[in-house]
Amino acid sequence: MENFPTLLAYGVCLACAAAAICTLGVFATGNMARQPEVAGTIQTVFILGAAFIEALTLLAFVLGLIGG
Repeated sequence: MENFPTLLAYGVCLACAAAAICTLGVFATGNMARQPEVAGTIQTVFILGAAFIEALTLLAFVLGLIGG
């Protein structure tokens, strides 16, 4: 039970990352539906955005392990 705050922080971090990626996906899908001719560009930007969000999440996880 002594590790509960750390586990809660990890859970919140993962939930925020999942919400951010889902929001990014919703906006990317909506924009691709409005302008199908730029779908390739939007898809590339979506993949890069999701990669950056995951990288920041992993960084937060590792820093939490080191500091916690």
